[in-house]
Amino acid sequence: MKYETSRLIEDQYQPGSRGRVLENLLSINKKRDIDRLEAREYLRTIQEISKLFSENHCFIAEDICQIHHIWLGKIYSWAGRYRQVNISKGGFPFAMSKYVPALMQDLERGPLSSFTPCRYKSTHDVAQAIATVHTELVLVHPFREGNGRLARLLSILMGWQARLPTLDFSQMAGKRREKYFAAVRAGLRQDYQPMTEIFEHIIEKTLNKSFKT
Repeated sequence: MKYETSRLIEDQYQPGSRGRVLENLLSINKKRDIDRLEAREYLRTIQEISKLFSENHCFIAEDICQIHHIWLGKIYSWAGRYRQVNISKGGFPFAMSKYVPALMQDLERGPLSSFTPCRYKSTHDVAQAIATVHTELVLVHPFREGNGRLARLLSILMGWQARLPTLDFSQMAGKRREKYFAAVRAGLRQDYQPMTEIFEHIIEKTLNKSFKT
């Protein structure tokens, strides 16, 4: 789904992309090409961050910026920097850009401080911890692009801290995707139960797949 943004960034699309590809360092103007590159860099990032943070690491806002830059720094000049524009998706407005730095500090002092390192024993407690951090990060949407996938990267890191295999998000499609967006919206009321149920399912599927391999 294409983001709706303020008019301030209309000139940030790559020439020749018909408004489908953000201006990038590699002058890529085809959507399928940029999608493939982002996906390839995402897989590389999973490998890189596996060596970067320990099981006992308490994540901070700066770590999130670093992960975003590791992933997209070769593609976008603004990677790792908080967005300066307001964005919405499907009519759902995310936090105004001027509040992003303060909200990220709130995330650091609140959920990140409370739930990382994620060393809980029960699946429910792990799912609840990841769900809370994931939901709050998505609601802030600190970067111009890649926020959902970035939140997944942080969820993977928290899962590793809980001694889980790399979380498998492949089931997040169709009706489950709509359920996911509903869970994000529930987070506006600080209701994390819907997202906790989603992560309990993700953890279950991940463990089942791991046992079979």
